[in-house]
Parts: sequence; C-alpha cells; structure tokens
Amino acid sequence: MRKAKPTKRVILPDPVYGEVMVAKFVNHLMLDGKKNTAYGVFYSALGLVEQKAKSEEKSALDIWKQALDNITPLVEVKSKRIGGATFQVPTEIRADRKESIAMKNMIAFARKRGGHSMAEKLAAEIMDAFNNQGGAFKRKEDMHRMAEANRAFAHFRF
Repeated sequence: MRKAKPTKRVILPDPVYGEVMVAKFVNHLMLDGKKNTAYGVFYSALGLVEQKAKSEEKSALDIWKQALDNITPLVEVKSKRIGGATFQVPTEIRADRKESIAMKNMIAFARKRGGHSMAEKLAAEIMDAFNNQGGAFKRKEDMHRMAEANRAFAHFRF
C-alpha cells in the first residue's frame, strides 16, 4: 500500500454502563445524528428485556451481550473471480468485523419487526437472539451454511 493505514478512532464508553460495546451499538442504531434518541431507545429496550427476563438471574446488559454472541458469525463467503468463473470463497472474519456484523444484523431485523416502538422491537429481537431464534440468528446460520457448502473453494482464500 502506498499510504499508511488510518488510525482507529477511539470510541468513548456510554454514560450509564461505561461499556464501549454499548456505545458502538448505539452508533449503529443512531439515525440522522440523533444520538440521545438512540440512547433512549437502547436503554428503554434493556428495561423491557429486564421485565421480560425476570426468571433469568442475569442482568439485561448480560442478556444483550449473550444475544450478540449468539448471532455473531464466524465465517462469511466472499466472491473471488478466478479464470472467468466467480467462486464464493469462505473466509474467517476479523474480530471487529464480527462484532459490527452482529450489531448491524440485530438492528436491521429489529427494524423489520412488527411492533409499536423501536424499543419494543429491539427488546424482542434481543430476547429472540438470546434464545437462539429470530431473524438475526437465522442470518448467522445462513452465512455458516453458505460457507460450509462452498468449503471446496477454501483453497482460493485470499
């Protein structure tokens, strides 16, 4: 490469839990630069998760982290053109990209859900991901299935 790699931006932890992961999630959730609104949606969603999961001994934040772990993909397929043919080559995902994909999938499937408010939809998606079901979990399973089906082309890894 001709230029040096750009430095990673430092993301400050969120004000309530002091977690950098929460701040990243809220940044993905935010629309039109309305960060306070995004924080409000996230915290009210965690409040709803707390109410739904009274039988669990975990806190709402732990349930959210476990849900993110459940929907985090390990491999993905990338298109690579070799000799006029395009192959779907399975590749492992970097740690920061894994986290980002999981967050984006959770938010995307929460937005698609039916429900009254975004907080309710997000809380429902968090609970589904925690219980290994829902749209985001299915997306992860599909990614793994595609990688498994194209395992024969793994030697084209780049």
